[in-house]
Parts: sequence; C-alpha cells; structure tokens
Amino acid sequence: MVRPLPLIALASLLLTSAHAQQANVNLDWNPQANTENLTPFSAPLNSPEVHDDQTVTFRVKAPEALDVQLNGAILAAVGKSWGDTLPFAKGDDGIWELTIGPLRPDMYAYLILIDDVQVADPANTIASFTGMPPYSQLVVHGDGPAYYDAREVPHGSITRHIYHSDVTGGERDIYVYTPPGYDASKSYPVLYLVGGSGELPHNWMYDGRANFIMDNLIAEGKAEPMIIAIPNNQVIHRNHPQHVEHTFDLFERELREHVVPLVDETYSTIPEPEGRALSGLSMGGRHTMFVGLNSLDLFGSFGILSAGDVDAEESLADFLNDPQANEKVDYLFVGQGKLEAEGFFGARVDGLIKALENHQIEHEYYVGGYGGHDWSTWRHLLYYRFLPNLWRE
Repeated sequence: MVRPLPLIALASLLLTSAHAQQANVNLDWNPQANTENLTPFSAPLNSPEVHDDQTVTFRVKAPEALDVQLNGAILAAVGKSWGDTLPFAKGDDGIWELTIGPLRPDMYAYLILIDDVQVADPANTIASFTGMPPYSQLVVHGDGPAYYDAREVPHGSITRHIYHSDVTGGERDIYVYTPPGYDASKSYPVLYLVGGSGELPHNWMYDGRANFIMDNLIAEGKAEPMIIAIPNNQVIHRNHPQHVEHTFDLFERELREHVVPLVDETYSTIPEPEGRALSGLSMGGRHTMFVGLNSLDLFGSFGILSAGDVDAEESLADFLNDPQANEKVDYLFVGQGKLEAEGFFGARVDGLIKALENHQIEHEYYVGGYGGHDWSTWRHLLYYRFLPNLWRE
C-alpha cells in the first residue's frame, strides 16, 4: 500500500524542488529550463525554453502577424552577424516557433521582429533596460552555476547613491559594490567600471554580473577584495552631433568633481592613483583611454575592453610620449572577444596595441571567449583576466 506523504513532507518536497522557467523564486542558474511545466506569470506561453541538450525554443503568440524573426547579439552564437535574422515558423494555432542550437552555456541578448517591429520577447521575464530600447536575455545553462551566477559563497553589498551633478545639471546615480566582510577600518582599492554607448550603471550588475563575478573570484582566492564603483558615463546625448568633441571632457569633470570625491568620502578607500583603476567596455573603453590615460594623477591601473583607436599614435600622443608612463601605470589591460577581433572593433584595438608596442608601453593584451561585441565577451574578460590580475603582485 502506498501511503500519501504527510503534509510537512510534501511541503518540504515542494520547497526543495527546482524553481525554474522564470519563476523568480531564487536566483536560479537555469531559469529557462522547463522543470515545472508552468508558464511565466502573466505570459501566454513559455519562451524561451532551454532544453537539456542546450537547444533553445522561442515562441511568440501572434496569430495576425505576417512575419516573425529573431535578431540580436545571439546570432553570433550561430555563425551569423547582428544584421542577420532567423525566421520563425507559424503554427495552425497562431503560435510562431523557432528552435536553434545547441548553444554554449552563456547568457545571450536577443530581440524579436514582429512584422518589422522590434520588441523584447513578450513571454520572457528576463529583460534588460538600458540606454537603448529594452531587449531580452536568454540563459543557456550548463551542469551547474557558471562563474557569473550567484553561488553559495559570501556575497558583497550593492548600494545605489543619488547625487546632484553640476556637470550635467541634474540628479544622477552610481552603484557601489563593497566586498564580503567589508571593514571600514581597512582601506580598499577602487575599480571605477563604466559601460558602453547603450549601458547604464546597473547594467554592469544585471547584464555583466560584476558583483557575482567578484564574489566568486574572492571566494576562489583569485582576486583581491576591492570596491567597485559604477558611475553613469552617459554625460551627453549619445546621438548628439558633437558627442565625440564633448564626452571625454565632460566625463573627466564628472569623475573629478563628483564621482571620485563621493566614493572617497563615503567608503574606506586608498585615495591615491595606485589605489584606483578605471575600466570600461566599448565607449567606456574609450573613456578609459582618453580620460584615464590622461589622468594619471587619479588612476594607476586600466582595463580597456573592446575599444581602441586606429589613430592612437595621435590621439594618445601625450601618454605615449610620457617618459615616465611605465612608472606611473601599475597595470594596463586591453582585451576583446574572438568574434570581434576582425572588423571595425578589431581594427580599433589593433591601432591601440600597435601604438603601445611602438612606444614600449607595458601592457597585457588578451583575446578570449567565444563572443563578439557583447556581454558574453565582457563577462569573460572580467573573470578570466582583468580582475584576477588587478592589484596582484
């Protein structure tokens, strides 16, 4: 005779079962695996659904639509470019469906085109809001939590500060990560980490997973405990016709007049160049180059991610020709993804590397990961090279 489970045992079983398919119960490492056969709350169906073989099925309920296409950075994972699309097939029930893969375990950004209208996946609860229109995130899981996932390790804290900027004439925000066990009686180095043309400060946390990456590296003994300050480097409208002429001067003022003073006044920092690093991706990498490398009185270490300049010999002339550059810089890292090493972004990086080599500027250059100009690359660079080598003997 099979006896029913006691209520307390049944409750325990339910609480310990996997909560996935975007249940948002825990910080799941496999949120889009269909372990409970339930649709996300308020969604008409499951999309995306990640299968055990790492193939992925997208679904869109659009019975009146004439055409549905997949677009976004995810296409690089299947050998296509950002400008390409993949077509969905329409079923008799009005549900459009597309299966791709298998894909490497990672996080992928994507969009859906419904009759040429670009939208985030209507059924996916994992979306990113940035300085651009929102897009969806696909999480392809492996056999367990990845290096960028929330693991069962000590976690740092994240604080959002709101302050008034005389530079931009308004209220702005900055996110600050303090490491596990932060002790105000000790002094910590600070990494100032910035985004690209489309990023806002929170994107380094939600898309870049910088806080979980740092937690995991510290727990693994692979990185020095540090404060990570993530300011907003959007200081002028990105489509302003004179963006290039103004952005670097404005961002330098923002750092000097507001950001660095706020962090030094609020936290226990090492208020010297050897205790400060500046790093950024894409546009933020160019901010690191043209603001950071010309502000050696503020910063001593640098991480230039997916950025450079074909005219670096001219644009960085002051830094390159400084006879004490190698003495002033503790660590200079330049990195990019394998899929972006050729083309527009790769040419910029090549220009920077050649200039550094021509002037015998000490640096580390690394090409790694399987991504292109996207978060897959920037998470990889952070975990595998930049953070482990920052402030390490």
